Amino acid sequence: MNDPNGPIFWNGQYHMFYQYNPDGAYWGNMHWGHAVSPDMVHWHHLPVALAPTPGGPDADGCFTGTAVVKDGSVAILYTGVRAVRLSEATIKDGNPPLRESQCLAVAEDPELRRWRKAPTPAIEAPPQGIEVNGFRDPSPWWQGAWWYTVLASGIAKEGGAVLLYRSRDLRQWEYVHVLSKRDAKAPGGPETFDASEVWECPEFFALQDRHILIFSTSGKTYWQSGKLDETSLRFEVEQAGTVDHGSFYAAKTQLDQAGNRIIWGWIPETRPLAEYKAAGWAGMMSLPRVLSLGPDGRLRMRAPAEVSRLRGTGRTLDTGASEERIHRQIETMRIAACCGEMRCVVRSDAGPFSLGLGSGPTGRAPWLTIGYDPNEPSRISIDSHPLALSGARNLEIQAHVDASVIELLINGEIAWTKRFYPEGNTARDLRLHWNGGTAAIASLEMWQYSPISADRLTT
Repeated sequence: MNDPNGPIFWNGQYHMFYQYNPDGAYWGNMHWGHAVSPDMVHWHHLPVALAPTPGGPDADGCFTGTAVVKDGSVAILYTGVRAVRLSEATIKDGNPPLRESQCLAVAEDPELRRWRKAPTPAIEAPPQGIEVNGFRDPSPWWQGAWWYTVLASGIAKEGGAVLLYRSRDLRQWEYVHVLSKRDAKAPGGPETFDASEVWECPEFFALQDRHILIFSTSGKTYWQSGKLDETSLRFEVEQAGTVDHGSFYAAKTQLDQAGNRIIWGWIPETRPLAEYKAAGWAGMMSLPRVLSLGPDGRLRMRAPAEVSRLRGTGRTLDTGASEERIHRQIETMRIAACCGEMRCVVRSDAGPFSLGLGSGPTGRAPWLTIGYDPNEPSRISIDSHPLALSGARNLEIQAHVDASVIELLINGEIAWTKRFYPEGNTARDLRLHWNGGTAAIASLEMWQYSPISADRLTT
């Protein structure tokens, strides 16, 4: 599996669709897989939702898209691809070259198991006069008297771009303008310029008193925040940053039952293709994260309460003990089979420290390391990569660990998803490596998690 597609809360259930290859654990022959959940945590698989239609605009793949509610039914706007001559292609470096168009499908049943596809594309071709690097991943929303959608693209020799369209009925669309594009003077964003890049999987939505644009390129997912002029539909970027600095891509958002904005990401493999083909599975979905804006106007993320309900047996550090005893306690704390959560609050003014998450004894290289020096309060390092920090009084370090992945959040403002692969078929226990004075630790808790299904994969 790869990209999350069309997550939606519908008829009391969360539906997650996702890019899926039924032929094996490798990219190709894209379908839409389908799973359903009462709480965004415990999932159960349903049959494939969308498959390529021979001779149709999606004959060679059903790519990424979005689910919306229209006239009491769920509709999907997604990208279909078909093989064409190079001169007609929007993906020119594919083998074969592919033509992308935006396709529409409407659910025929309340469980979203059966879909009726429109026979022709809703948006057949890119805007005239723009030589695009790509043309995909629609994400529509209703605003005022119009449906709008952003589309992933790139402008030849200029770099990534997000295009804006509008429609009265989801079927007939007109191009509006470029909503956002690479700008060397804009704050944040991808540093490396690639003339052939595409700003993939764009999401555009209101959040508190700002609008947020999210897109993925060059292996990372980025955000921009700013103001939308609702008359001219021009987006003024004020701040920007990286959603997750690790293995996290193709992010997709939805509203949960309570109206919170949830973000999901595809967590790809970082091991060689031969290894995951042999394992028989590749890729996973991130945990849901609730989005908000901090007091500084920058994006914040936290795990929703539903995730904490997986907590089982827990252990809390006795921070009132002696230095020696605290170190001994930490050395004995475990998350069995790497299935659980760690939460550590550190006083940011109490001295430098490093915290390693790994399986071996002290001295063995951990899977992930966090380092901090109070002499540089606006910086923290993860795996020796320095990252900007707002300079809060305390540092909250939260790690969700599951077999071969760590999802790390620091103060809700820095996310780092890390893949690691245990030897053999069973995940080892996770242990902590603390270097520094223990007076800096305000609290430390670890919980074992209950598996979300009876057939949980462990390698």
